Amino acid sequence: MKVWQFSEQAYHPAFDVPGSMRVTLSSRHCDPAVAHTLLNRYLDEYVLADELGYNIMVNEHHAAATCMSTSCMTTLAILARQTRQARLLALGIPIANRSNPIRVAEEIAMVDVLSGGRLEVGMVKGAAYEVFMSNRLPARFNDRFWEAHELIVEALRNTGDNFSWDSENYQYRAISLWPRPLQQPAPPIWMTSSSAFSSIEHAKYDYTCATFLSGAVARSVFDGYRKAYLEAHGRPAPDKRLAYLGVVAVAGDRKSAYERAEHMKAYFTTAARLEAQFRNPPGFNPVKANVKMMQAGPNAVRPRLRNGAPLPSDATIDQYIDAGLMFVGTPDDVFQQLGQFYSDVGGFGNLLMMGQAGTLSHEDTVDNLTLFAKQVMPRLQELSMDAPEVRYEAFA
Repeated sequence: MKVWQFSEQAYHPAFDVPGSMRVTLSSRHCDPAVAHTLLNRYLDEYVLADELGYNIMVNEHHAAATCMSTSCMTTLAILARQTRQARLLALGIPIANRSNPIRVAEEIAMVDVLSGGRLEVGMVKGAAYEVFMSNRLPARFNDRFWEAHELIVEALRNTGDNFSWDSENYQYRAISLWPRPLQQPAPPIWMTSSSAFSSIEHAKYDYTCATFLSGAVARSVFDGYRKAYLEAHGRPAPDKRLAYLGVVAVAGDRKSAYERAEHMKAYFTTAARLEAQFRNPPGFNPVKANVKMMQAGPNAVRPRLRNGAPLPSDATIDQYIDAGLMFVGTPDDVFQQLGQFYSDVGGFGNLLMMGQAGTLSHEDTVDNLTLFAKQVMPRLQELSMDAPEVRYEAFA
């Protein structure tokens, strides 16, 4: 199993500001000098992750105190020079919100060359609220996403003459990437999914499918992907094509690990602070997805505990563990929890590990990453659907 270190690179000093953490939060709450310190601290932690044997994942968000990384490719261009071994994953680039897909392709190619061919690219729809910052119409968002995807892939893979592109959304007279990507025909591509339905297209393209903090829903996402992959390619989907993102807090004793997890829980509580009108703009989600959400009611998108009940809004650390969102405890505890989850969802080949989240300090992050790398990561190679099932019992 590959492990990817991930942090949203939050500006956590703003977490105490009342109201939404996204869209409407005024930038006057940001002290650029503090942002300077935090951003460089997060880069230092990514460099440490490279030294410890992790791969690296970054994302991007906009107008949000929960994430200061406003450009995946800017962050990865820095890390391409600062790291030596880690694969560098941009998960992801909200391509339908970008007005110029060819600029996206150019950035991908440049970072791939700069890194020596270590780049992996996630093309994502992005969060619904970010449509408002991009000034793009949410209507026919899916159509724009897939056309941008096709254009970017075509540009990355082109090894012949320049070509033109004339369609409903994008028009280019001559497309030519300088430099071309080092990895041929293109860097590996990832996409994200929160349902079995949305994972089908990813399987057809042979892309890696990642699901974020979805808990038990990951099973249906992975099963949908596996079924579509077998139908499209005539062979079972390899585990390396499946990825799960969860928060990890490990320490030498359970009490310290739970204290770290409490700091990291701020990721969940602040992410939920968004005004209702920005959650689902008309046209952003496919009709089928909206119908399903309306039929299922207000708890449709809430993660579930193992007994099927929705995760409470004031969930405890043990409930986050039970829901498969957090893996917390000693190295043995965390390995057992990961083994249980691996078994529950039918296996996966990539752990996207939030080893830093919320208000977790630099010192605690360093210890968290180091302890996991030395005492948990090597054991993950033991995980197999053919191995005896690992059972995890919640702590008293």
